Amino acid sequence: MSDADDPIDPARVGEADAPPVDEAPYKVLFEANKCFGAGKCAAVSDNWEMDITSGMARPQTYFFGEDDLAHNVAAAEACPAKKDRGVIHVVDRRTNEEVAPDPEGDGTISVDW
Repeated sequence: MSDADDPIDPARVGEADAPPVDEAPYKVLFEANKCFGAGKCAAVSDNWEMDITSGMARPQTYFFGEDDLAHNVAAAEACPAKKDRGVIHVVDRRTNEEVAPDPEGDGTISVDW
């Protein structure tokens, strides 16, 4: 099996272009293909906005610090997509563990792509 056939490690997504971990210790992983435009994320977080053209949400930034953690966690927890498990994931880049929504409660990243 070639590297191209290896499964994608969600903890590594976006890291090539990311700011240093000490500047932005958290990141958003967004399963945009599963977003159905409920808008609950945008209602609770300044980082999320609804795109009028696509009808779906999108984050203004994928990498952030402690000051923006609470409202991004609120967005992840409010998302009703993917059978109420959400498609917004907040990951601690220092540990590669999911902070929210963390449906299994064990820190594993719950993306489904």
